Amino acid sequence: MQQPLDPHDLDTGTLALFAGFAATSAVQDELAAHGFPDLRMSHGYVFQHLLRARPTIGDLAEKLDMTQQGASKAVAELERLGYTERLPDPHDARIRRVTLTPRGHEAVAAARHARAALEERLRQRFGTTALDAARALLADLLDTLGGAAAVQRREVRPPR
Repeated sequence: MQQPLDPHDLDTGTLALFAGFAATSAVQDELAAHGFPDLRMSHGYVFQHLLRARPTIGDLAEKLDMTQQGASKAVAELERLGYTERLPDPHDARIRRVTLTPRGHEAVAAARHARAALEERLRQRFGTTALDAARALLADLLDTLGGAAAVQRREVRPPR
């Protein structure tokens, strides 16, 4: 049996990052089990901008702090996988807007369900008080480090 990790072996940011990676992996496993085996963490950075808007590739590139070529490549991959499509702008047919397909919306719903199930699993394991305290501390850390506003605006960018 593996020894528990000593919390002093890693700095706070690395511990939070690795806990996030483990949570993401658990969600991805659940998504794969429900018919979405091709979704990756990086796709979420694009998805967040398609939930309430139909941006252009240029808009996405700016929000993701990447080149238009990089944003176009990411959208093309999601198109091949059936999660997004590009549609003409209703006011100017020369402009193409990116939107989620029905499969994309299904994937969002499945991811939300998987995260809720993980949250419940953690609540059962650690109890409501401890989990709420951990969540409050992580939210305070995020705010202190300047990341809360981007989360609230759904404008989290991939790490550089």
